[in-house]
Amino acid sequence: MPLLRRKPSALAEPPKDLKPDELVYQIRFTKEIFRDYQIWMCKVSGKTGLTYEEALVSEQRATEKVQQFPKELTAPALQIIQYSMLPLKDLADSINEKLLGHLFVGAELFVKKDDGVYPCKILKVILEGVEKCRYEVVWLNKDKNITETTYVCAEDLVQKKPLFSRNILKSFIRESTYRNAPWVLHEELAQKHGISTDIPEVLRGRVFFKNGILTCSKKRKNEESMEETEISNKRKNVDCSAQKEGNDQHIDEPIKYPIDDLLVKPGPDDPVFTTRPSPSRDFNIPMDCVGDLLMIWDFCTSFAKLLHLWPYSPEDFENAIRHRESNVVLLVESHAALFRVLINDDGEYSTAIKKRRSKYKITMINWSEYLSEFIEMINIPGLHQYEATIKRGQYGLVDVNAKLEILSELVNRVLETGIFRGEMDKLIEERQVLGASRREEALEDGRKRRKKKEQLKAGPESNGVVDGNHLNNASVSTNNNHGMQNGDVGEKRNGEIKPSRNDTPCRSGIKHLNPASKKTQKKVSSEVEEPIEHGKVVSSKKLQKQLKGDKDPSEKNCSEQRKKLNLELKETTENGKELSGKKLPKQLNGETDPSEQNSVEQRREYFEREMDKRLIRRSPLGKDRDYNRYWWFPRDGRLFVESSDSKEWGYYSSKEEVDALMGSLNCKGERERALQKQLGKYYKRICSELQKRSKDLMHKDEVDESVVRRSTRVRAPPRQNPANAFLRYVNKWKEE
Repeated sequence: MPLLRRKPSALAEPPKDLKPDELVYQIRFTKEIFRDYQIWMCKVSGKTGLTYEEALVSEQRATEKVQQFPKELTAPALQIIQYSMLPLKDLADSINEKLLGHLFVGAELFVKKDDGVYPCKILKVILEGVEKCRYEVVWLNKDKNITETTYVCAEDLVQKKPLFSRNILKSFIRESTYRNAPWVLHEELAQKHGISTDIPEVLRGRVFFKNGILTCSKKRKNEESMEETEISNKRKNVDCSAQKEGNDQHIDEPIKYPIDDLLVKPGPDDPVFTTRPSPSRDFNIPMDCVGDLLMIWDFCTSFAKLLHLWPYSPEDFENAIRHRESNVVLLVESHAALFRVLINDDGEYSTAIKKRRSKYKITMINWSEYLSEFIEMINIPGLHQYEATIKRGQYGLVDVNAKLEILSELVNRVLETGIFRGEMDKLIEERQVLGASRREEALEDGRKRRKKKEQLKAGPESNGVVDGNHLNNASVSTNNNHGMQNGDVGEKRNGEIKPSRNDTPCRSGIKHLNPASKKTQKKVSSEVEEPIEHGKVVSSKKLQKQLKGDKDPSEKNCSEQRKKLNLELKETTENGKELSGKKLPKQLNGETDPSEQNSVEQRREYFEREMDKRLIRRSPLGKDRDYNRYWWFPRDGRLFVESSDSKEWGYYSSKEEVDALMGSLNCKGERERALQKQLGKYYKRICSELQKRSKDLMHKDEVDESVVRRSTRVRAPPRQNPANAFLRYVNKWKEE
């Protein structure tokens, strides 16, 4: 039964004081009535956010998958589950690890023989000592018929894939238990497999049975905490009663958003939402085939280099699938690319092909033979009726649903090959390296920003302040004149003062530069006060005049001091570049340079592009309040919409439609908030792809119109139909 608030629930009684005109929610199957919308959870799979009917369907499907769990491993797995305190993921990993090498009678796996592996089935387990054992197995042919019996050791057995997946194991754990922490089996199930229901010593005192169900004893640590709680509750009750006496109106507690989208009600502070545009549905194939078509196209284009298949657009693929001719190059190359991966892999299809053929080159003439042999091998009842049609070379007459079903099965077989798994492992490692590099750069940028901020804050304190404050008194003191004469500050070449090798940066990391350059003279624009001689102060105007060489009447006899000032005045810089008086306060306030910010954004975009190139799995951007899923494929640009039941598809193909969609999302809901965040993350890329797509379409139309407008003196060729562009497809990456 579906769970309500993660707990089993009995049939609810109708709400009391129900008004005749009050709007309520009713479950169709149980006829239960609720004032508020209830969120249900599938007990077997753990999916949340479902209606009661969706939870029932999910439980039914998950239960069917649980039946795939080997019966021989049921009792050992239940023994591990009983009274375990591990979380679900850790418990599943523990069971998987303990039962990984547990071989039983009836298990089908492979045996090493003559530098190859062949399918077999275990008939008997023969124990030899405490740890060693041998197995009596029978060989299986392609039809899984018994051919020969032999005895093998455990080292000769090969298990290419696990007997059960982790999701099936998790569903098995949920279905077998009625509570977690600790996990407790259903009493009937435990008795059936002879598993003890006695509470272990570790849990005694913490749990007990009440009405046949295990419950936890929640005792207070001490009596004082209980008394304090009772006193605080009494005070709260007194305050609430006083408040009710003073004000009869009920005060609603503020809602903490985001909440479930179906519980969101319009409020006075809500923005003006735009009307959600209706997606286009002008597909050339049946609506129930669109999902399979997009899945196959995305796989073939995402892993085009691995398949040696030149990418094509979904429109070309759609038109090729519905085309009635048999030898369409686009489809032939797609099938051939998938067949080549299966042939190069040491699997069932490769073994069958190598027995029948000596050459494996797939051409336009013999590709239908490979296809018919594949249909014969997979043995799907619904596809047998098309086998004779394909053998006659009339693939174009096959139904669209059957074509896509064959390609889907091909893609699924390719996903299970060792070649593809090796490629996936490589992509995962590359993504991990990229992620580590991105994190290292982010940490390094953070360290640099903190260090720079500390240096800029420490610089004015130790060396003076620029732009209207005091400079470092020692930098232009008369004592430095002696240091320069002794050669410690710099050396003079061709009339210019250059820093010496003994120069060291100041405590803030900012070096002193030669102020005699014109750039330095222009940058000194604010009031700079510096003791020159006998405690006198020179204003900024005087300082500029002195730098330009203008003689002030009151300073005619100060030429020597002016020369010293020109030689000893230094301006703070950062990373070897001069820092103006306006730029320093901005950096002290934490503002970043626009060029640095652009470089950070460029690096972030670079990492995102590299991550997208190493795709592992395509996921939807998110869901709206009605559970419609939104998909974006970077190679197409359009934003696809899939209904909650996967029966209808549509798409948005313009920037205006995407803007209207984003404006219609209510961020108070959990699903639409997450969807809005993802759309904002990819907004620039989506818009750029949509604009590129519209430009390409306009360019094609202009080319077609220019061909039609040719001079009447020259006979114009017939206008090419854009819908037939798939007929001109050429596989530029074809593997010879």
